[in-house]
Amino acid sequence: MVERRLTVLAAIVLIWGAAILEKLVSLQVLHHNQYLKLADSRQQLVVEIPGPRGTITDREGQPLAMSVQTESVLINPKKVPDLGVAADLLGIVLHLDRQALYEKLQDARDNGRGFFWVKRKITPEEAESLRILRLEWIKIQTESQRHYPKGPLAAHVLGAVNFEERGTAGVEKSLDNELRGQPGKELLLTDVKRRGIDSQLSTEAKSGTALTLTIDERVQFVAERELAAAVEAHHAVSGSAVVMDPYTGDVLAMASYPFYDPNVPPQPGEDLAKYQNHALSVPFEPGSVFKVITLSAALETTNLRPDSPINCHGGILSLPGRVIHDSHYGLKAGMGVVPMEIVLAKSSNIGAIMVGMRVGQENMHEYMTAHFGFGRRTGIELPAESPGKVYKLVRWGKTSLASVSMGQEVSVTTLQLAQAASVVANGGLLVRPRLILKRGDRVMQPATPVRVLKPETAITMRQMMEGVVLHGTGTHARIAGYTVGGKTGSAQIYDYAGKHYTHSYNGSFMGFAPLTNPRVVCVVTLNGTHGEGGFGGASAAPVFKAVAGEALRVMDVPKDIPETEPEPQRTLIAKNDSLDDLSDADTRAGQPNILDDSNDDNDNAPAGAPAPAPVPAGPRVPNFQGKTMRAVFAEAAAKGLTILPDGSGIARLQFPAPGSPLHEGDRIRVQFRR
Repeated sequence: MVERRLTVLAAIVLIWGAAILEKLVSLQVLHHNQYLKLADSRQQLVVEIPGPRGTITDREGQPLAMSVQTESVLINPKKVPDLGVAADLLGIVLHLDRQALYEKLQDARDNGRGFFWVKRKITPEEAESLRILRLEWIKIQTESQRHYPKGPLAAHVLGAVNFEERGTAGVEKSLDNELRGQPGKELLLTDVKRRGIDSQLSTEAKSGTALTLTIDERVQFVAERELAAAVEAHHAVSGSAVVMDPYTGDVLAMASYPFYDPNVPPQPGEDLAKYQNHALSVPFEPGSVFKVITLSAALETTNLRPDSPINCHGGILSLPGRVIHDSHYGLKAGMGVVPMEIVLAKSSNIGAIMVGMRVGQENMHEYMTAHFGFGRRTGIELPAESPGKVYKLVRWGKTSLASVSMGQEVSVTTLQLAQAASVVANGGLLVRPRLILKRGDRVMQPATPVRVLKPETAITMRQMMEGVVLHGTGTHARIAGYTVGGKTGSAQIYDYAGKHYTHSYNGSFMGFAPLTNPRVVCVVTLNGTHGEGGFGGASAAPVFKAVAGEALRVMDVPKDIPETEPEPQRTLIAKNDSLDDLSDADTRAGQPNILDDSNDDNDNAPAGAPAPAPVPAGPRVPNFQGKTMRAVFAEAAAKGLTILPDGSGIARLQFPAPGSPLHEGDRIRVQFRR
């Protein structure tokens, strides 16, 4: 009996041991991997570590955009004990609308969602308040947030990112693939309540490529400050400014008004116009600044020279279906026959048209497009660049050549004008504007420039553009201690709906300094100005003076003239020197008085008022052309004159022209060539 019981007990133990062995074999051998994965899924969490975006700095290493750590709140709606209490609590701590939050939480639970972002990128104070509550169903996750430490500074260049940290504008968008980091992974060991016990780094996160821009934040700051002040002072709608190195194409500043702060996301119903980069995305008719292209083409394709006589037809020119005027608003009659350099300095529309007629349609179109780059994108590293508009020759009408010669029937961007001005400033080379100085530690080389003008053409244009600043429509652009060349423009804005030109203007100025070796090009455009004060000479030229002056200081460019030099006489236009191409006339008895300091207010004097005293005749500028450099300096020394030489050999060109009245303190610029 005892043996039988022992046998049964042994059988039971054997069967029990066999069952245990079978279970162990199943767990440890047959289904080991399956149960291991199940255990890992319950005990381990794979947490993605976001790779921070690459930093963006200016050319001096000052941070403009960076990624910083922040925290976000998420919950599992299916595990929240009471959605109403959760909405009340989270609404108070996170400053959210309680009812809206409750409806979203209820919708998430009804749809079986186990993941819900309550609020992204909360403040440190909000995160600390949630941690104090110690509620298991509230999860706080670390994220990366894009931060722009300078606020609105260079916002249109930098752009912004969305909540997923993907670029939406500017460099952030155009170079998003380079800036975006690669995420890493971390294994987190948790307890039964999914609380972290230990962690192990699986894959290391990699930061995106750091970018160094050509922008200089000091120049950018001044450009934005002066642009904003000018837009507000002249009641403009918008404005833009570009500062460039004419030799490398480096964009030192690119400002667009109105501004915005990329740290603040767009709000529903907000006007998105302020997010446009007006410097490269919004083309406009350039007006008289385009006369630089007209005269450059003339110097290259015709026998016209700065002293060549141009008939301005007394300020009135009849064309098929239209009449062109050089005088407006009751000003004096237009000019007669004047040198071509005076056409530019006084911004004569009719003079520019006569020069354009000599150039011809084919040559004009070629120089606009192939030589100066209008009608196509510059290729700068920014999205949404406009190519502007240059009509094909087959679409030119009977008066299109006349219109284009004075800056109508063509649309350009401020950046394109800066590129065109660089051609004259650097000696005839078309450079590609660039914005990226370094990618990581790799220095980017400028694109190879292309020669589009003869060096002598560029030098001659510089001298004529200096006349615009010395005694033409751009006197407000003078910079103390530096020679300056430039051109003003005041283009009437065309109403495409009404098919007519309005009384609103695009006031522009493009220029460079110092004259003999320009180190900086600056173009300023104010869109939608009104009245005489909104013309380019009065509105945009002072912005150029402040911005270009700051750029020269930052670049430590030596001054090339004494700061205490006497102010040049305002010889071309007196009271109305800011009227650009809209009022370029000053004559007496039907003859052009090119050098006249009389006060135009006398034109409105009452009857019987005494006439102004005649301008006394003074010494005249001698003719140095054809003489050697030694002979020129000897004659100048004997007469007590100051010569600014350019080149060596025989005197070929001079400014002012021979025979012009000579005022005290005037300098004579002489170009020598062998």
